Amino acid sequence: MPLVLAADYPSFFQILWTTLMFFLFVAWIWVLISVFSDLFRRHDMGGFMKAIWAIGLIFLPFLGVLIYLIAYGNDMAKRNAEQVIEAQKQFDAHVKSVAGGSAAEIAHAKELLDAGTITQAEFDTIKAKALAS
Repeated sequence: MPLVLAADYPSFFQILWTTLMFFLFVAWIWVLISVFSDLFRRHDMGGFMKAIWAIGLIFLPFLGVLIYLIAYGNDMAKRNAEQVIEAQKQFDAHVKSVAGGSAAEIAHAKELLDAGTITQAEFDTIKAKALAS
């Protein structure tokens, strides 16, 4: 069995350098994917220009990303913010549509209970059904 010497192990600085390089590589991939997703999500740019940008990003990735971020960085942030706002509006509308029917049923059942038309047990049944759906 060979004896493993401490000199064979990487030093702390080698591990730190490798970790830093890995982090920078992952960050670079993230930026590249963000630029590609923004490029293909744009509606104000035609297909030919998108193809030219895509070719530029593939063959000259560092330079292409830097130029894209300098030229369209602010617009990219605005498009991301608009997308988040639109997604929030769609979510709110969905929640209102789902909860709105249940809340209306429960409110109507409460009016009937207050008027004495239905009993407490019937109200509880209607409420349970409305909340289950």
